[in-house]
Amino acid sequence: MPLLFVTIACGAISGFHGVVSSGTSSKQLDKETDARFVGYFGAVGEGLLALGAIIATTAGFRTLADWEAVYTAFNEGGVAAFVTGGGAILNAGLGIPTSLSATILATMAVLFAATTMDTGVRLQRFVVQEIGQVVGVKLGTLVATLIVLAVCLGLAFSAGADGAGGMIIWPLFGTTNQILAGLTLAILAVMLMRKRRPVLPIMIPLLFVLFVSVYAALIQLGSFYREGNWLLLIMDLVIVVAAVWVIVESAIALKRAHASEPEPDLDEDELDSVSADGGSGE
Repeated sequence: MPLLFVTIACGAISGFHGVVSSGTSSKQLDKETDARFVGYFGAVGEGLLALGAIIATTAGFRTLADWEAVYTAFNEGGVAAFVTGGGAILNAGLGIPTSLSATILATMAVLFAATTMDTGVRLQRFVVQEIGQVVGVKLGTLVATLIVLAVCLGLAFSAGADGAGGMIIWPLFGTTNQILAGLTLAILAVMLMRKRRPVLPIMIPLLFVLFVSVYAALIQLGSFYREGNWLLLIMDLVIVVAAVWVIVESAIALKRAHASEPEPDLDEDELDSVSADGGSGE
């Protein structure tokens, strides 16, 4: 406590997924009540994927010696253990040749990484374009994408030609991801408050996630200071200050939402009208 809750970065709640879902999951909903099915089924699907990964990396080996050989050769196993173990399961269960089954599992892992990278780059491009709007510079899609790619490549190769530069800031991922998850919940709380919907189901995880993530970030500050890791120390300090700032702003927004007049929900005719005119609401 609290590092356990930021180590499991996207099992129960994830800031990255909270940002992504605002532009993807919402497009899968014809009406608000669809959110329960889409959201819960997505969570069940991710849970099944996690279960499959655990089975592949543990029960996918015929002998203990095979398991130890993979985990010794590849330190902590990682993707290699998933591919080897999963390939053995497909071979034993479906009779697929081991080489082909391992290729199938490797393709799955590569596609997962590729789609995650694609989503991350796209979100960064949106952020770059929004920053341009704030400073009064209009950036086209191509220019913003090139800026994002330059930043990503610079980070990746900042520590050498092996492309492992991103691992420099990896220790900050867990805490920043969970802080972002808490801020996502804060936005939802404000929306529900303005519509006079029940906010307790949001406020309980909101307070818990923000507490443990900021607590973990403060613990990491001490660790980075003792290690003399000034880069991560400064970055973590900036993250903590920004998080506290947004938390205060969220509390003010919640207070204003509580004091404001409730926002009425659109009925079906109004929703059809909004859809028909392209979302302008005219």
